Amino acid sequence: MAHKLKLKIGLDRYDRHFPFFDGTAPTPENVELVVDQIGQSARLRDGADRHGAMLEGMYDVAEFSMSSFLIAREKGIAITGIPIFPRRLFSQSQMWVHPDSNFWHPRDLIGKKVALSAFQTTLSLLARGDLKSYYNVEWESIHWLLTSEEKVAFKIKPGVKVDFIGNRQGLGQSLENGEIDAFFLPHPPHSVSTGQTRARRLFADPKGEELAYFNKVGDYPIMHVIVLRQELADAYPWLCMALYKMFNDANAIAESYYEDPNWSRLAWGLHALEDERRAFGRDPWENGFKRNHRNVERFIAYSHDQGLIGQTYPAERLFDPSTHDT
Repeated sequence: MAHKLKLKIGLDRYDRHFPFFDGTAPTPENVELVVDQIGQSARLRDGADRHGAMLEGMYDVAEFSMSSFLIAREKGIAITGIPIFPRRLFSQSQMWVHPDSNFWHPRDLIGKKVALSAFQTTLSLLARGDLKSYYNVEWESIHWLLTSEEKVAFKIKPGVKVDFIGNRQGLGQSLENGEIDAFFLPHPPHSVSTGQTRARRLFADPKGEELAYFNKVGDYPIMHVIVLRQELADAYPWLCMALYKMFNDANAIAESYYEDPNWSRLAWGLHALEDERRAFGRDPWENGFKRNHRNVERFIAYSHDQGLIGQTYPAERLFDPSTHDT
């Protein structure tokens, strides 16, 4: 039997990744996958998280922060992108305030204290960029409080007020106590999710706000990208496109789950999917470089404006050349 290329891959267990964990993903015949289920904040035995583990060479392929990827590429870190985007979020539903506050729009947060995860976390990058680009609110006018360490080192833009406070899970209580005015996070603290502390989303109709954003901007914002060690891309010129096809095939399998109206534990899950398709008018999850070119360029512009990268550059620089026609 011909020798197979063995790849260790780190992924979270989203529905679009189920095929990797149940063995139904159509792996290229000359590739053997070792799949590690690991969330973006989960820790390996040596203490590294998924993004850090990829940077340290513990994975060959991994789901990776889009924001940290932009910084890593500028610094010449030897990873390359494949235009598969397994995690996406709108910023509007991730902005939280106290329910008794009079904050209903980003302009109400000028001069206020807003907590984030890390400054470079993709949701943090997106939310700040949307404040300025979409809502005409200067993100520099807000006092940012950080709860997590940065994945890739960089210098904060001069004049921006940033402090590290840690204790991400305590943000619900901090909001209750008035120590912070808002938090922007992809996952609310456990105390908020369980109702132990009170919080509400900034916008009265976040779903409507996000649909209006999508209709104007034209994109469902990227959070994560699939990356590969550069030495593997160089040694195996066919590999990036093989992985691109593998992820798209897995995504098609995951989409087929919803043909069963009772696949999800949500009683009206299929109705919700049908409503979403009508609202968006096309697949907001579509992969490929050409389809997501503007989406990626927007993140590059946001990252440069926020001082995370020193200059803007073409989106093509981020991805293996073999994938540019996708």
